Amino acid sequence: MLKASALYMVIIIALVIGLICSSLIVAAYFYKAQYQQKNRYDQLENNLQSGVNILLASEDSTYNQEKTISLFNNDADSLILKKITWGIFDIGCVKAFIQKDTLYKAFSMANAIDSSKWAAIYLIDEDRPFSLSGKTTIRGDGYIPKAGVQEAYINNMAYQGDKRLIIGNKRVSAKTLPALNIARLNLLQQHFTSTLEGDAILPKKDSLQQSFLLPTRFFSFKKSVQTLENIKLKGNIILLSDTTITIDSTALLSNIIVFAKSIVVKSGFQGNCQLFATDSIRVEPRCVFNYPSGVGVLRFQPTASKTQEVLFIGQSSTINGAIFTYEKAVNNVKPTITIGKHTKVQGQIYSQGMLQLKDTTEVDGSVFTSLFFYKSSFTLYENYLINTTINSKALSPYYLTSDLLPVAQKKKKILQWLEAN
Repeated sequence: MLKASALYMVIIIALVIGLICSSLIVAAYFYKAQYQQKNRYDQLENNLQSGVNILLASEDSTYNQEKTISLFNNDADSLILKKITWGIFDIGCVKAFIQKDTLYKAFSMANAIDSSKWAAIYLIDEDRPFSLSGKTTIRGDGYIPKAGVQEAYINNMAYQGDKRLIIGNKRVSAKTLPALNIARLNLLQQHFTSTLEGDAILPKKDSLQQSFLLPTRFFSFKKSVQTLENIKLKGNIILLSDTTITIDSTALLSNIIVFAKSIVVKSGFQGNCQLFATDSIRVEPRCVFNYPSGVGVLRFQPTASKTQEVLFIGQSSTINGAIFTYEKAVNNVKPTITIGKHTKVQGQIYSQGMLQLKDTTEVDGSVFTSLFFYKSSFTLYENYLINTTINSKALSPYYLTSDLLPVAQKKKKILQWLEAN
């Protein structure tokens, strides 16, 4: 007969074997679940990228509203797509989902630069020459008047730059500037004429963020003068005003848009935003606008006072993006852009009227203008540049522009990733 202890050994061994088998079954189940989850995640990622590519390639206006489409697998792979007009750029929103699993991305879109239209400088032809003085450098192709470019002696200062004057190909400019994109201008105009109601005051807290996957948050201040200070605003937020908005250096703005009659940016401000006004924008010294930003003064309707539109950038500031003026109805008093001393613009300047680049101003990119002017203590000089650098070669090859400006290709690319999960 077997000893009783042998039975205990058999039971223990069977128990151990059972535990091992159970562990293997659980491990196999867990591995299968993880594999299926990873497979769904990869599939969602592929679908998400397909949605991004659809929005980049499409000009279909139906995407201005949320649109659900199916990709493959008999409706098992679905996308929700939406395109938002965001100032001079566009925002794309994509959600990919399979049953209860969802991934999303929000991103801004912009256009590559058309090299055939790109130039360091474009000055319209008004049958008079273009003059350079002091330590002025223009590097890149130039569209200049038929009368040509010449050296000048101004304020006891002779021209001290490269003897080629323009270090690049020289072409004859037209009598008018290449036009801005009228479709984009019409979209901007809608915000100035909109009767849309929004919140009348900002919330009494130090931070406000709105996802681009949610409806746009509007704040309409109407005739109430507003100062933004000690607050952080980020994302899908638009501020509207019929009068003046002042942006203090304590305000932190990220990707928001401001539409107002006049805008004042206080010294020391740093942020990334788009500012649009109908009368004036004044940026005080030592401000930094991070890429991609936009600053524009636009007038779509003539005013009884016929006041001049003014865009002023203070000294020692940095602007990464686009600066422009637009006037639909021609006025005898042309809109003016003034860029202060020691200021650097990395991007584009488009001046439908007059442009003043003060001493030691640097533009890494391009300048399109109807007229340059230089103002000394006693004299106003037209079509003169003094101690200024314009260098289209210094602009980053990854720089993307808005389709508002006349050098944009039709093809859109990712400008900035804004949200993702």
